[in-house]
Amino acid sequence: MTRPFDRPAGPPPAFAQQETRPARQSSARRPDVPDDPGRAAAQDVEPDAHEVARAIVLRQLTMAPRSRQQLADKLRQKGCDEQVAHEVLDRMEEVGLVDDEAYAQLVVRSQQSGRGLARRALRQELRRKGVDDDVAGATLEQIGDEEEKERARELVAKKLRSMHGLDAAVQTRRLAGMLARKGYSSSVSWQVIREAIADAPEHRPD
Repeated sequence: MTRPFDRPAGPPPAFAQQETRPARQSSARRPDVPDDPGRAAAQDVEPDAHEVARAIVLRQLTMAPRSRQQLADKLRQKGCDEQVAHEVLDRMEEVGLVDDEAYAQLVVRSQQSGRGLARRALRQELRRKGVDDDVAGATLEQIGDEEEKERARELVAKKLRSMHGLDAAVQTRRLAGMLARKGYSSSVSWQVIREAIADAPEHRPD
């Protein structure tokens, strides 16, 4: 006979099965302990001013050619120290990445072929882009008088075709205004225009 207080055979009750397990460590890192102290320290270091300036200059030159003055203006806008900017640009000139003479020649070729600008207008364009007057002058000396006059003839011939049927006086006035805006002298303009008007079939005497 089983006594009322005798423990029955079999496994002990569930509440008696207590396992002693080690406490789990939280997988979350403590926010105040960086996983890489060296990296954290590096992030706190101020970037080198020369490296920052070099990066700005290289980014500008990647987008398009620039004069030294344009690059200096950009560095100033970005808050770079003037002495740092000067040293970086000097170094860029030494290695040939900044070259105002080459830049001036590029601008002249582009503006001559694309817009037909004369030397006077080209000088203004170079000055606007920050090219030194001496560099601009040396570049523009390579354009001869006859070359400039020939370019004016091309412009007049092209414009005259779009004014067919107009009175000669109207054509002359419009052609003179167009050449003046492109920087041609009055002497060159009137010579070229007179030649073009005289040679136009619509103005030849029957």
